[in-house]
This record gives sequence, structure tokens and C-alpha cells, in this order.
Amino acid sequence: MIPTPSPPHPPRVVAVAGPSDAGKTTLVERLVPRLAETGRVGTIKPIHHEIEIDAPGTDTHRHRTAGADAVVGVTPTLTFDIEETGKRDPRSTGAAERAFGIERDHGDRRELEALANALARLERRKFDYVIVEGFAAAPLPTILVGDRSPDAIGGEVVGRGADDLEELLETIRGLEPIQSVRSKSATDGDEPSA
Repeated sequence: MIPTPSPPHPPRVVAVAGPSDAGKTTLVERLVPRLAETGRVGTIKPIHHEIEIDAPGTDTHRHRTAGADAVVGVTPTLTFDIEETGKRDPRSTGAAERAFGIERDHGDRRELEALANALARLERRKFDYVIVEGFAAAPLPTILVGDRSPDAIGGEVVGRGADDLEELLETIRGLEPIQSVRSKSATDGDEPSA
């Protein structure tokens, strides 16, 4: 039996942005368990260098090298999915434009498009909160860590890394849920091309 799509479940999304070694990951480590007390938490983190998270020679790796665009591995305690984003058409799918309202020639479009698609995936999985570490150009509510200027941030600064943890948690819990690319498309009658 093919599962029917469930209605959108927009999460509350906050970015944690700042320079390297400013304490972003440490703050995320403090926020996640506290938010998990009241809902499901997902995180998104850009990785700026190539890594291999699937061991060469495994069946899932062989599926990928055979040409699968996406592979899902399932163990009794863990599920992972890997999508070959490098194989995508270099032209924009429009995900970032629809999700964030940016122009097609925006300098960070490719990175923001990957973020928009990742947010949509977590929304489909019914996460209540998503913490996005990095992606300073994203027009998301942002907790600014370190000494970066708020002018360098794409979204509204809603807190600072040095703020009281309880205040930051209250701010995150009070954010409006953010509807993803796919949810917006479905409501607008457009089909996403991603």
C-alpha cells in the first residue's frame, strides 16, 4: 500500500550564525536537548568540504555509484538517506526563490536552494523545531553568536549567543512556524520542480 501524503507540519526554524570558533555548535548542543523536551528537533549544517559518509564497497555505496540519485539505508536503530546533489541540474529549481523570496541571481542562491530543500525534507518528517547552524545569508530568524555584524546576516536577529538560555528557548518556542517550499507550492497550486 502506498502511503498518502500527510498534511504539512511547518516547524519553528531558527538559524545560529556567526564566525568560525564563536561557539555556534556549543550553543546548538545546549538548545537541542531543551527543545527536545517539548518536540522533535532537527538540525541542518553546511559542510564546506567533501566528505564520504557511506563506506565504499557497502551495498548502499554501490547503489549510489550505480547511479541512484538518492539512497536510503535502514538499520534496526538508524535510518539515513543520501542524495547526490552534485548530479542536479546546475540551473535553479526555484526552491530558494519560492522559500525565501530571493532573486534568481542571488549570490548565495545555490546554498540557499540546498537549505530550502533540506527544510522541506524535515517538514515532511514532522519536526517541531529546526536549528540551522551557519547559512548566514538565509533570511531566517537568527541567533547571532560572536562579533559578526548583524548587517552580515540575511535574517532578523532574534537573539545573541550570550543571551540567557531560557530567553533564547522562549524566543524559539515563540517563533511562527515556517512553511516550506513544497507546502507553499501545494497551497499556491504550483508543483515544485525540486
